[in-house]
Amino acid sequence: MTGVSFSPIDFFLMAGTVGKVVMLILLTGSIWCWVLIIEGIVGIVRFKTALGRWQRGEASPMLAAIIDGGSAAAALRLPGEGIGDTRLRIIEAMNRKARRVIATVEGGLANLAVISSVAPFVGLFGTVWGIMSSFTAIAAAKDTSLAVVAPGIAEALATTAFGLFAAIPASIGYTRIGASIGSATQDLASLIEEEALSAVTPAVRHHGLKEVM
Repeated sequence: MTGVSFSPIDFFLMAGTVGKVVMLILLTGSIWCWVLIIEGIVGIVRFKTALGRWQRGEASPMLAAIIDGGSAAAALRLPGEGIGDTRLRIIEAMNRKARRVIATVEGGLANLAVISSVAPFVGLFGTVWGIMSSFTAIAAAKDTSLAVVAPGIAEALATTAFGLFAAIPASIGYTRIGASIGSATQDLASLIEEEALSAVTPAVRHHGLKEVM
């Protein structure tokens, strides 16, 4: 194995034009994948921190729109509206604001899903092209020696590796970040329920009404 290099740069330099294009696309996708993963981690950390501050009764700029939406809905009194209806209206108003916050936190999560599903197929295209190059070289040289087919096979395997290098982190990142956002969203829903309940409780006490669950 002396003198044989397995450097990604050497594989790229030895590849043909199509192989180089495929590798560049996959390298770009891999870099973009890590940017999205870091962005997602930062977003979920900020989201959970904001939820923790809300639970402690502290101001949270990230969730201020949700709280303000609930306060505005609680301040509105509709004729003939029961306590249960008021609570549902407050929850719906806060959920509308919450969906916007969650969409911001999710950020490029959908793009991670695209990278994880598309990158292997782009790598597979490079693999097929490299194998086709090997058969073309065999036909041109009329020789089936390893020296003839090795460059095409090496290009094929390299593009496969590039595809997996982009797809695996994207798949893991999408799964883990998505699970974290789902868990935090459930905590947010619980906080909204509690906030809506506390908003209608004074009205229940004042009017002597029994809350309709």
